[in-house]
Amino acid sequence: MYLITKSYLPFVLVLIGLCCVSVPADGQSLPVDRNYTLGPQTPENDLIKLRYAMETAVKPSEKKDILKKIAQTGTFQGMMYAAQFLDQPTDGRDNARLRKSAAVAVAEIAVSHPEYNGAMVRQILRKAQTLVSGKMRKKIQEYISGSTETGFVSMFNGKDLTGWKGLVQNPIKRSQMTTEELAEAQKKADEVMRKDWKVENGLLTYVGTGYDNICTESQYKDFEMYVDWALDPNGKEPDAGIYLRGTPQVQIWDTARVNVGAQVGSGGLYNNKKYESKPSVVADNKVGIWNSFYIKMVGDKVTVFLNGVKVVDAVTMENYWDRKQPIFPVEQIELQAHGSKVYYRDLYIKRLE
Repeated sequence: MYLITKSYLPFVLVLIGLCCVSVPADGQSLPVDRNYTLGPQTPENDLIKLRYAMETAVKPSEKKDILKKIAQTGTFQGMMYAAQFLDQPTDGRDNARLRKSAAVAVAEIAVSHPEYNGAMVRQILRKAQTLVSGKMRKKIQEYISGSTETGFVSMFNGKDLTGWKGLVQNPIKRSQMTTEELAEAQKKADEVMRKDWKVENGLLTYVGTGYDNICTESQYKDFEMYVDWALDPNGKEPDAGIYLRGTPQVQIWDTARVNVGAQVGSGGLYNNKKYESKPSVVADNKVGIWNSFYIKMVGDKVTVFLNGVKVVDAVTMENYWDRKQPIFPVEQIELQAHGSKVYYRDLYIKRLE
């Protein structure tokens, strides 16, 4: 039996309220039914709850308390979410306190996780450093000066489709095109992509009705990646995925779709035939609720964490397009939509080569 302390009471009351209403997800309302539940208790799922709570919080004291709890998750996504509050308006005591709380949250996560270091994080910490003092400011300075590695970068700016393009065939067929043929095909694919994919309230959202992937303009070899996703429960067949190096896919399921085998859970390498294709455990949150992937790919080995739970452990990813060939050494990353509305947010990637 769990005792609810006074410090957690506002947070708990907010979560109880979520059971009865639709809640905004970074400004975008996702339908949430009365059985609002999350999967395993992890820092990643704690963060998802806290972000929902922040969207409904009104009092500055509530927001400050939520930011403090976000710091306790120690997650990369939590650090990046808290960093958004560093840009609060500078006028007013409440805004000033919220900015300072955000700075403390960002700093506490960063200094405890040197693996998060990189140019983007150091830029955020320089902003946070102006809002804190004493030992925390000193720790930030030591962190900033301690590494020069590139680190994670944002793949999606939350405003437009910069850095993304439409899908032209598959990697093998693209390699067989002339420069002129590829340019013409890409032009047509981009037109389709701009109809099917939109930025809605800061979310990368599929609004089409067919099957269309949106692709990174950049290509990647070995990498680590974070991405949050949510399936629309009102979709006909909620289904999506992440293509790694142009190849399907890290699967995203509505686990209620038992008729297609979705009860095995999301995160598996769905198109594998020889090597394991299913996740080792079901770690999904209910459809309509946000989920969080951490994906690492080195060579042909893929590791996937779903909501903080390892569901794929260094499994070989097969070349779906030609199973006689190994996976492509360098290629684009694609977000798949499968005829139903899907949302993506907070995409970050770190090159490992």
